[in-house]
Amino acid sequence: MLKRFGRFGPAGRPGRRRTARSGEETVGTGTSTPALGPGAAARATVILIALRVGYAYNWFDVGPALVPIGAAFGVGPADWGLLVASFLVGAGLLQVPAGLLARRVGPRAVSLWGVGLLAVASVASAFSPTFVVLLALRLAAGFGAALFFSPAIGLVASLYPAGRRGLPVGVFTTAFSLGAALGVFGTSLLLPAIGWRSALLFGGALLGVLTLLAIPLIPRAAGARPREAPRPGVPAALRYRGVWAIGIAFVGVEGASFATGQFVVPWGTTIEGWSLALAGAVGVAFVLPSLFGGPVGGPVAERFRNHRTQLVLATLAVGGLLALLPLAGLAAAVAIGIFFSFLYGFIYAVMYVVPHFWREVPSTEVPLAIGLFNSIQLAGGAAVSFLFGVIVATTSYATAWLVLGVLCVGLVAALAALPPSPRADAVGPPGAAGPGRP
Repeated sequence: MLKRFGRFGPAGRPGRRRTARSGEETVGTGTSTPALGPGAAARATVILIALRVGYAYNWFDVGPALVPIGAAFGVGPADWGLLVASFLVGAGLLQVPAGLLARRVGPRAVSLWGVGLLAVASVASAFSPTFVVLLALRLAAGFGAALFFSPAIGLVASLYPAGRRGLPVGVFTTAFSLGAALGVFGTSLLLPAIGWRSALLFGGALLGVLTLLAIPLIPRAAGARPREAPRPGVPAALRYRGVWAIGIAFVGVEGASFATGQFVVPWGTTIEGWSLALAGAVGVAFVLPSLFGGPVGGPVAERFRNHRTQLVLATLAVGGLLALLPLAGLAAAVAIGIFFSFLYGFIYAVMYVVPHFWREVPSTEVPLAIGLFNSIQLAGGAAVSFLFGVIVATTSYATAWLVLGVLCVGLVAALAALPPSPRADAVGPPGAAGPGRP
């Protein structure tokens, strides 16, 4: 879900220099970006935020449609879990390649290719003749999502000079929460009126229109091809143990957030007896509050360096809330959803702050580090989502929620391998940015 709250700005870290050209600044990968007027930067930022909302919408519009999709193709909860997982597999597989590709051809091109692929695959999903074709198209949609995420964050940062990137990048990343909430609730409202195929078509077509608008609104000079070729050899970000520790530790949280966001609506309608609109509204409680958890977690992580403690305590609370969900009535389910989503946002904000304090990872490789642990979490989260569907099919939703909670708590033990963050007097502040999901 709201997987995925990142800090990608490189301010305060090595890797920035002024070029000989007036008004140009080399950021991150060495991309030379001419200074843009405030109007051009604002227009590009607005359309990128709109793309982020549409992107997230197409992550979550399948969840409310699982029951009618199952009826159309004669499949049950186990196959629903496979459908949910297929998107995460695609998004996970291309996270690192997307970062490497952006280093070579520039973030503008890669992010636009990605969101375009997501739109096309989402539209095509509406016309799937079989369940297997739908699975393949959701996998392709996940590929598009991976190509968009980290390159687009770097693109937003490139529109502004150092010291002014925090707010636009923060708004961009947290826009995922709004898109996810609209995907869950909006699709729940559309389904009775137009059916699941037209509902999926709506989300993909909307994103396609936004993509076409973005092409002229995002200046070609922003996020252009880097002037300097990447250094040969294996990047430090791919070798650093902290990256792998974070990736493994939050596989459970990633899978739980996505499975919860997708399965709350069918659980509410089939088990709790709620109407589709009511179940969709409850689903919003499980995704939207992360919008507020991120802005809390980011400053906490900057001010206090006990990052491992922050992450462990928040994850223990997430696991406990999921275990209580089968016992909850309507009001309690809403409360659990609100706190669960808030804590999820908090966790990912802290998670994406941490790499900016790693002196062993160059600032130019911070997005790559985040891409790698996102990839691990998405791949693992896909397996968790599939497992959730299998447990529902073979036992019950109650058992599935409990297993999610146990996985969240158990896997966070991997943080024992996370190196401690340097003291405040040992390293400068991290780069400007804000919270948000992949």
